[in-house]
Amino acid sequence: MSTTTQMVEAAGDAQIAGGAGGRTPVSAIKLKLASVVLAGGSGTRLWPVSRKHYPKQLIDVVGSDSLLQATARRLAGLGGERELDATPIIVCGEEHRFLTSQQLGEAGIDARIIVEPAGRNTAPALALAALEALSSGDDSILVVMPADHVIPDTAAFHRAIQDAAEFAEQGAIVTLGVPPARADTGFGYIKLGAPLGEAARQIETFVEKPAAELAAQYVASGEYWWNSGIFVVRAGVWLATLARLQPAMHAACVAAYEQGHTDGAYFHPHNATFVATQADSIDYAVMEHLARDESIKGVVVPLEAGWSDLGSWDAVWDALDKDGDGNAARGRVMFEGATSCYAHSEGRLVACVGVTNLVVVETPDAVLVVDRSHVQDVKGLVGRIAGQHAPEADTHRKVQRPWGCYDSIDHGERFQVKRIVVRAGGCLSLQLHHHRAEHWIVVRGTARVTRGEEQFLLSENESTYIPLGVKHRLENPGKLPLEIIEVQSGAYLGEDDIVRFADTYGRCS
Repeated sequence: MSTTTQMVEAAGDAQIAGGAGGRTPVSAIKLKLASVVLAGGSGTRLWPVSRKHYPKQLIDVVGSDSLLQATARRLAGLGGERELDATPIIVCGEEHRFLTSQQLGEAGIDARIIVEPAGRNTAPALALAALEALSSGDDSILVVMPADHVIPDTAAFHRAIQDAAEFAEQGAIVTLGVPPARADTGFGYIKLGAPLGEAARQIETFVEKPAAELAAQYVASGEYWWNSGIFVVRAGVWLATLARLQPAMHAACVAAYEQGHTDGAYFHPHNATFVATQADSIDYAVMEHLARDESIKGVVVPLEAGWSDLGSWDAVWDALDKDGDGNAARGRVMFEGATSCYAHSEGRLVACVGVTNLVVVETPDAVLVVDRSHVQDVKGLVGRIAGQHAPEADTHRKVQRPWGCYDSIDHGERFQVKRIVVRAGGCLSLQLHHHRAEHWIVVRGTARVTRGEEQFLLSENESTYIPLGVKHRLENPGKLPLEIIEVQSGAYLGEDDIVRFADTYGRCS
């Protein structure tokens, strides 16, 4: 029997189930809390700001922090009377790991980052996080939350978590439910069961996103809360429950974790083993079984803290301050005779005149105009864009990289112009191109250039030429950002015309 399996079974033996045979913890010491942030997903309903390679948890639609940074900051003081593990566990995808690490670093947050080689939804992600939490040898209460929510009242959020932790310590799987402010078809719902103490309720059943008429009935009945997607559960309880309900998924996640490896700040589960894991959500894999399995105690605790999952542009409008006509805006926006609109500009002036209930979102390469009553349909639009293999579904014109970013500011037949910014200490891979040559002009900072067997420095207003087929590398040895203009010329200018020989960020094949 593996060490990981022994830990899981030992933690599972301490579970207190909702049915007969439950046991009380031997120790009177409260279990510590460990926070888990699920930072996957694509956020297609917030297109064109949120895209596959730069999804909504990494953007700042309601404040100066990204949603990921705001979520991580919200963890401070979470424990109350309990000890809180100071290092949160973040689960993210391979293509977002550098940005995730960079944003957490900018926020001054040290984290354990688990990198999924492919998205398998939230149930396997939580299994990996639970295994990581148990790797210290002790069980703990996991506070599991998505990275893309807005919760303005942090104190109320902390109180709800502390209430939930009391039930979780006794072996329950607890979720936070939001008393609904309106009938909303963008949220799942929880049907409330018997009362448990002052405010908590047993979970009778989970309900997927309903049609408008059914959502109105739910809200009118007073017996349904919105499903926030925030869970509080002991690591051992989660794994034991998953082993009973989804044994193949549990076995695959344990195997992927045991065969995984650490690479600097990142833990990588075994690629092939994890990719073969069944994809399923926490709700489908476990929570929807609660009504049929008496061995699982499901509890819902109310969260009244201004919660929103920012699942659509209408939710963004709702979360922002508005003018006297009900309009909200970000960036260079003007309203004239407009009411109940949301406008977002990333550069150009957006002017809304005499319109009502519109969402207008401008980015350098796309503009969205949608009636607020149809914002849920944006996801389908993105699917059509992706079906046409158009780049706007996946990437922005400005592309983030581990070393900095580049912006394709102009292109035509056989040429492309990029503005490249390399952060202090950043280093591009040693590479060559088979189909293009490059001219580099330094406009700010100092560049260290490797070209073939040469290595030299370039300062502002100096330039160099990289011939086709020559190995080269660009580095920023300074303490300030390096900015260059790159002019590419050649028969093919795609990003896949890169052969890497060495890379600081482990991107060589």
